[in-house]
Amino acid sequence: MADPLEQFQIKKLVDLPDVTLPVVGTVDLAFTNSHFAMTVGFAIVVLFLSAVTSGAKVVPGRLQAVGETLFGMIDGMTSSIIGHDGKKYFPFVFTIFLFILGMNILGMFLTFTATSQLAVTATFAVITFGLVLVIGFAKNGLGFFKLFWPTGAPLVMRPVVGLIEFFSFLLRPITLMLRLFGNMMGGHIALKVFAGFVATAVVGAAGWFGVLIFPLALGMTVGLTALEFLVAFLQAFVFAVLTCIYLNDVVNLDHAH
Repeated sequence: MADPLEQFQIKKLVDLPDVTLPVVGTVDLAFTNSHFAMTVGFAIVVLFLSAVTSGAKVVPGRLQAVGETLFGMIDGMTSSIIGHDGKKYFPFVFTIFLFILGMNILGMFLTFTATSQLAVTATFAVITFGLVLVIGFAKNGLGFFKLFWPTGAPLVMRPVVGLIEFFSFLLRPITLMLRLFGNMMGGHIALKVFAGFVATAVVGAAGWFGVLIFPLALGMTVGLTALEFLVAFLQAFVFAVLTCIYLNDVVNLDHAH
């Protein structure tokens, strides 16, 4: 049976000379399977949006209907969570949702899933968390720190609750990163394991026992494949929802929307 972790290994497709940068040090510029997956995912998103928006019709076709459904879903979500200002942040949320969704779905067809790499999910998390910090300070100034002073709690408890809120806030990028990474990696490992059982049964390596495990392994593989497509969508959607929630905390800091 093939190693289920082999699909997550970074492999060089085009080797390029290393470059030494100040402070950073030596940087490997090789074009890897991770770069390829992200580039193809980006291209798919751009082509999808181009196909949806070019020649739009009053009565939408299937592709246009899918695009409008995704657009309306994320637009409605940002407005319902953030409020009136949600329109301002919709482009960011919609972009990051489509990019993650594109790479998740692409990973079901390629032998490499970019969002199963911690470095990739960490980049998305840091970008999101950085945007929240920038908007928080730009909109509220030093009033941003009121986020960690819960006025609804008794005065004697506010320092303790505020400290908990502060550490919880710092953990947000970590939870964003690990949730996407863990779900994509775990699902692909399970899928590879059951697919390996099917292959073992087909080649006869398991002998008569293979006849017994083949139907179960095949059924589990088909079921997990369908589940992974659902997870690919849900994880992109959950990332977008959490992004809206974190933005709402700093956009509507002084009043509940």
